[in-house]
Amino acid sequence: MEVEKGKTAKYLRDKQGVSDKAKEQQKEFQRIKKLITNSLADGELTITEISEKTGLTLPDAMFYVMSLVKYGFVQKGEIDDMDEYYTYKLIK
Repeated sequence: MEVEKGKTAKYLRDKQGVSDKAKEQQKEFQRIKKLITNSLADGELTITEISEKTGLTLPDAMFYVMSLVKYGFVQKGEIDDMDEYYTYKLIK
């Protein structure tokens, strides 16, 4: 018997639906992802530079950039001239 991958999640989603809160959180994540990826389109940036370009607070910028690294949208670049901060860039 072949197991259908993701069948349990599909069953629960069809049965229970997706909450409005989860939908709103997903929309917000996509909005912030777009802000960050657009700012990185010009080249490598540090977390501080990303925060300044996007208007996010430093903790929020760090959280979302690390999430994008985890899910394969962004990667760590080089370390800056003062050996203090890493830059981040889009994965092509």
